[in-house]
Amino acid sequence: MKLAKAALEANLKRYFPWQFGVDFDVIGRGSPQDLFDAQIDVRDLLRGQDKTDWVVISTGMFTSFLFESIFEVVDLENNVVNALGSLDTEVTLTTPDDIGALTAEVVFAQPMIRNEIVYLAGDTVTYGEVADKLQTVLERPFRKVEWTVPQLKSELTQDPDNHIKKYRAVFAEGKGVAWPKRGSFNERNGIKVTTAEEWIRENLRS
Repeated sequence: MKLAKAALEANLKRYFPWQFGVDFDVIGRGSPQDLFDAQIDVRDLLRGQDKTDWVVISTGMFTSFLFESIFEVVDLENNVVNALGSLDTEVTLTTPDDIGALTAEVVFAQPMIRNEIVYLAGDTVTYGEVADKLQTVLERPFRKVEWTVPQLKSELTQDPDNHIKKYRAVFAEGKGVAWPKRGSFNERNGIKVTTAEEWIRENLRS
């Protein structure tokens, strides 16, 4: 909010707030990840004025974060995928490199993009599909385990300040964390991006 207020006080012509993540409007207030409420505050502030144009870029989860050991969704050591919510729950993934390149495309797009949300998508996959891709690329079996929403919320209740557990619960709910790749800015403009399988192949095969 401090940055957003500073941007408005400076009378910037166009502002790209730090919203590079999920669709906070769809998730709504009061989600397991309370930091998201502040992101909604920023959107409300920008929408409530007409002097500074704004562009929000929704990217889904950073692809690499899905495979971080601290997140515990992909357990490479034990060959397990712990699906958030269910094996059929979807998540949109985009690499930081693609986000940087696509943001530049959005900045300079013609006609100029203003006062709207732009959706990027390197890939949109289910957790079950993630396990299948790991099996195919790494050529070894992966066990699939479902971490249900009630289970993850119960764990969060017992450890309410744990941000990783907050993220797990939000993504398990599957709301506002995934959208079809076919409607994304990159797909509509024919811009090549890194899929989940390509990321696995490039980063995990060794």
